[in-house]
Amino acid sequence: MADNPFRPRGGNGRQQLPEEVATYVRELIMSGQAKPGEFLRTEPIAEAVGVSNTPVREGLLSLRSEGFVELVPRRGFVVAPVSRQDIRDLFWAQAQFSSELAARAAKKITTDELERLEAINEDFEKAVEAGDQETVARLGHEFHRRINLAAGSHRLTMLLSSVVKHLPNRFYASIEEHVTATRNDHAELVQALRGRHARKARTIAEQHILEGADSVIKMLEERGLWSDGE
Repeated sequence: MADNPFRPRGGNGRQQLPEEVATYVRELIMSGQAKPGEFLRTEPIAEAVGVSNTPVREGLLSLRSEGFVELVPRRGFVVAPVSRQDIRDLFWAQAQFSSELAARAAKKITTDELERLEAINEDFEKAVEAGDQETVARLGHEFHRRINLAAGSHRLTMLLSSVVKHLPNRFYASIEEHVTATRNDHAELVQALRGRHARKARTIAEQHILEGADSVIKMLEERGLWSDGE
């Protein structure tokens, strides 16, 4: 696990240690690198994240409460089953919150905020052309974060955050079909926001996220996460 590309970064922006562990393992699971039924050994996780065993156990206990792992007495933590419907449900929940926030943002967003969105989108395009997947993922997240903030709905944004943490952001950038769709959707969403078209913004945001589920499920199928008929 030490060579996993989703390893959390150090520095001033570090999360609390147990949450770093939870983020790392959650991404292993949701990207198909840790498969249902596999036991999660504490030592490789601690080495990969750069923490001691105590935060690892706390992070895994957090994931247990989220349904990502199960605790087998005297044996340790094992990856819990995850179905295609589980993936679709997570994307559906995210789509409901995000689309509502996009509709609200269409009524409140300022000119400065729109210009910032367009600047982010331009940088996103450059990152895609350069094949910079890390920057693609970061800017994609920032684009939607700016829209959510422009909606001025703090409580709804917090609820969305609780769902989004179940869906790793970084591996989306490696899915070519999804990146291509994102480039088109972002431009159309900015246009809808600039025109104050709340209904259109809602539709674009919802469809954009729901289509991401298909890309992720396809990727996990290719990685052999599910056997035939599952």
